[in-house]
Formats: sequence, structure tokens, C-alpha cells
Amino acid sequence: MDALNPHRTAVVLIDLQRRIVDLPTAPHTGAEVVDRCVALAEAARAAGATVVVVRVDRPGAEPQPAGSEVLPEAAPRDGDVLVVKHSWGAFHETGLDATLRARGVDTLVIGGLVTNFGVEQTARIGDEIGYRVVLPHDAMSGLDEYAHEFAVDYVFRRLGTVCTTAEAIAALRG
Repeated sequence: MDALNPHRTAVVLIDLQRRIVDLPTAPHTGAEVVDRCVALAEAARAAGATVVVVRVDRPGAEPQPAGSEVLPEAAPRDGDVLVVKHSWGAFHETGLDATLRARGVDTLVIGGLVTNFGVEQTARIGDEIGYRVVLPHDAMSGLDEYAHEFAVDYVFRRLGTVCTTAEAIAALRG
């Protein structure tokens, strides 16, 4: 995998919230996905890349269901971007595209939960509106293994670069 310019790259972490992380997922557990996403975020921050933390809120649900907060270890830090979405993808009516373009970002490294919902929708739209998309397949998981593997093997390889978390971190480090 080619090096990623950290000043033009954003690591986008999707829906790392207790109520989603605790769902049964495959081929990776929610805890494994969180660990890998946290490693991606730490590497991105160290390299000077943008970190985007995406949280989904259920429209019209006030208060939000228990477990809707982003896990503390995955929560945004100073300089990170927090996006609150009300649909599957992180771009719809969130201002994310304008925020990223203002920062000069042209590449997205996307991880989180779940592969064939929020991750895939964000990757599809990101590709559609002109971002280079990098998808570390072990930093995401589906509600079942088949759904995850289908997205990774059939959809993601047509949208961008499929890699491992370790490969994405190495590319961020140059």
C-alpha cells in the first residue's frame, strides 16, 4: 500500500457506541474493532492526520437509548471532528464534506461498526464525491460474517483500497 499524506487524510470512525459495539458481530468482535480503531486514531493523531468520530442518534428519540454515547477510549479529543448523523452514512446533512475539504482532506481511512451499514454507506458516498477511500477490513465487522465478507470482497475493492489496520497505520507513518 502506498504512503498516505497525513495532512490530506482523515481517519473516520463509525458508531463506536456501547449499544452498537455490544451487538453480536462477525468476523471480529466489537471490542476487537474498537481496539483497532483506537490504534488507527492514535496513529493518525501522531502523524498529524484528521480524526473524525461519528455517532449515530436515532431521529426523534429523546432521550437517546442507553449506550448511545461514544465509548470513552474512542471519544474525540482536542482537534478531532465529532459528527452526529441520523442516517446510515456520515455525510448526509452533517457538514462532514465541507469540514474535510476545509482541512484539505482528500483521503478517508474508514473503520467502525457495522461493515455493511454505516461503514459501507460512508465509503460509497465518500468515493462518489471524490475522496480516495482506504478500508482496513479488520477495523470493522458485520452483523454476520457473510455480510462483512461480501462488502469487503465485492463492494470495497471497487471503491478503494482494502488493507489491514497494520498496513493503514504503516501508510500513515510514511
